[in-house]
Amino acid sequence: MKLWEKDTAAAPRIESFTVGKDREMDLRLARYDVLGSLAHIRMLETIGLLTPEERKILAAELVVIFRSVEAETFILASGIEDIHSQVEVLLTRRLGDVGKKIHSGRSRNDQVLLDLRLYFRAGLEDIVQGMEGIFYQFQSLAKQHRHALMPGYTHFQLAMISSYGLWFGSWAESLAEDLALMAAVFGIINHNPLGSAAGYGSSFPLDRKMTTDLLGFQDLSYNVIHAQMGRGKSEWFLAVALASLGSTLGKFAMDVVLYSNPHYGLLSLPKECTTGSSIMPHKKNPDVFELLRGKCNALQALPGQVSLLTHNLPAGYHRDFQLLKEMVFPALDTALECLGMLAWILPRLEIHPISPNDPRFAHLFTVEKVNDLVLGGMPFRDAYRQVGEMVDQGTFEPNPDLHHVHEGSIGNLCLEAVEQKWEKVKKEFPFAYIAARYASLLRDGN
Repeated sequence: MKLWEKDTAAAPRIESFTVGKDREMDLRLARYDVLGSLAHIRMLETIGLLTPEERKILAAELVVIFRSVEAETFILASGIEDIHSQVEVLLTRRLGDVGKKIHSGRSRNDQVLLDLRLYFRAGLEDIVQGMEGIFYQFQSLAKQHRHALMPGYTHFQLAMISSYGLWFGSWAESLAEDLALMAAVFGIINHNPLGSAAGYGSSFPLDRKMTTDLLGFQDLSYNVIHAQMGRGKSEWFLAVALASLGSTLGKFAMDVVLYSNPHYGLLSLPKECTTGSSIMPHKKNPDVFELLRGKCNALQALPGQVSLLTHNLPAGYHRDFQLLKEMVFPALDTALECLGMLAWILPRLEIHPISPNDPRFAHLFTVEKVNDLVLGGMPFRDAYRQVGEMVDQGTFEPNPDLHHVHEGSIGNLCLEAVEQKWEKVKKEFPFAYIAARYASLLRDGN
């Protein structure tokens, strides 16, 4: 069944090409399509397009469908084009003409817009929960290893003294920034497009603010053309947020790959967390982190993919948008997979602090010497030149007595302040409110 079909069916080859992988992707939207329909029929009753009795029996059947989705017994039957058609077919088979009334006042366009926004909200919630676990692991490791020294590098060359606490803590704060971007994207997505129909509204007196409240949205996408233009734009915003997370996790993975090289010797992985070589018996490859790096690089390519698909399209709906599901849905899976893997393997990383007296790392302390001379009254440029001459002449002697006290330095990690950053942004996500609104809709059908 196709909601748009009249007397002439599309040629089988046309149908196969235009449907593509949409049926497979639509199964992910099933629970959200039902929730959207529950809200829609509540509204239809208030404007007289459904009687209270019709709305009641529709709601009961929608809840039955919802439970089958949760039980993973729901399927898209052969010949059914999409999730919206499947739900309507089931209702019509069970309830007759009452089931056909569910489509009143909406188009397949705003149905899929709604389903996607509900799905993206849920996807962001899962990712935020995964990020939170990693954030607190980084915080814990930073506190645990706050006094363990490691070299800092620029240009892949020895630069200044650092610590494992500083290094681990940097990833926690980077995740806090990624969370802020996630919150901004969530706020944009969290606007209700339902009622925009095919992008030009409806002559029915729809109560769009009612469905906004029922589905736990922050507000409406008021202008109906703008609501339709949210298709593609929502995916692009989401892609940018995923790319930001990918940048943080991918850069961390690269550090682990580099620092676990025996020539660096700063980290190691247990044997069971590495792979070997088919001909080199000594090899212990950090494949997990190489794959994390690769998957995160793919996440960083996502905004470009979405942009290239959509950037030259005029206002209104275009079938090109269907392909966005094949880009964005797997990307959400990849982000969750990377977060889950990192959560498992982080506690298994073994650090190898350096000794401040190790001659290999003596030059890490040149800046400390420069600063000591400046504190003693010497102009900075003169102190810099003097220490440089010591290095050139081989007479430089490091002083490992460190005095880093400013905010965010190795002696003052400000972990509590970073945690406050995280918690402040986390409060912006209305996950509990949304869950409560969904629960209310489902109770209405019982």
